[in-house]
Amino acid sequence: MNFEKARYNMVEQQIRPWEVLDFGVLDLLMSVRREEFVPEAYKSLALSEGQIPLGHGSSMLVPVIEGKILQALQVKGSDKVLEVGAGSGYFAALLAAKADWVRTVDIEPAIVNLAHDNLKRYGVENVIVEEGDAISGWPSNAPYDLIVVSGGVPYIPESLLKEVKVGGRLFAFVGDERLMTAQLVTCVAEGQYRTESLFENVVPLMRNVPARKQFKF
Repeated sequence: MNFEKARYNMVEQQIRPWEVLDFGVLDLLMSVRREEFVPEAYKSLALSEGQIPLGHGSSMLVPVIEGKILQALQVKGSDKVLEVGAGSGYFAALLAAKADWVRTVDIEPAIVNLAHDNLKRYGVENVIVEEGDAISGWPSNAPYDLIVVSGGVPYIPESLLKEVKVGGRLFAFVGDERLMTAQLVTCVAEGQYRTESLFENVVPLMRNVPARKQFKF
């Protein structure tokens, strides 16, 4: 299979038509080889529009969604990034190509091993893959310039929001199995946040999202 031609088609026919026009993002998607992060059984579909399963309830985001997220994030070279949900390691590799460093955390040991092995084989040196439950936060290296939640959540836990630096951003898919909205939350001041709704999409739900606190009056 000619992956270079397929990659060009992915960018030109799938991603650019959906208003992903940032040249830096398009160049990044052309340069990081997605097929290197896809399970062998799905390698021929690595650059297609379909969702690629990773097992254990996880799957890779489709390429156009990856592009739209990267365009919204505007990752900077000084950014310290937390990714909640490691997946195959591909999105961490995309983030790491722009950021200072990325810490990606997953609750499922098999996914941790998959992401770690893929990133190591591909030669990405500024990503650390850890096993754990980070949906409520990962305080050991907080606060972060950027937090990316790679799965769906019914709401964004306050404990995770608190780990975003002032001026930093958090991305998450918020909703349920029927409808989710991609949201970009910016910490504008200590304890104050601005939320922008970007687009609608449905992705697998994160595990172990804490129940929202009920307030009694």
